[in-house]
Amino acid sequence: MFSALRTLPLRARPAVARTFATTPRVFAGHKAAALLGEGAKPGEVPTDENQATGLERLELLGKMEGVDVFDMNPLEMTRIGTLEDPIKIYSLFPERHVGCTGYPADSHDTIWLTVTNSKKNHRCPECGSVYALDFHGDPHAHEHH
Repeated sequence: MFSALRTLPLRARPAVARTFATTPRVFAGHKAAALLGEGAKPGEVPTDENQATGLERLELLGKMEGVDVFDMNPLEMTRIGTLEDPIKIYSLFPERHVGCTGYPADSHDTIWLTVTNSKKNHRCPECGSVYALDFHGDPHAHEHH
């Protein structure tokens, strides 16, 4: 097999070279995000902080700092939204799902609405409460998932 590789022309052989895009970043001292745990030492049982990766690690690091990274708290419904004064839904994405239970809370079954920044207001068909997206994301970003 190796003799066959030696007979190939030079241009067909794979070459490993560092790209120009990564070289300045490496030399500038930029570090990758710490979304990989360091792992447990040999002979120890790993903790969640040692072995968590990705979004789970992001959530754990956020909890250690006292930050709810996914903002899972319910909306404070102290009033019903109107066309003149809708309930603002904070979002970094141009679309958000909202479950309306009416005002006062739990006055009807949960109705799920898709609130987008392409439409100014979104109204619950059951209670009439109006919601509007308070978009804080990058308007020029493409919606890659």
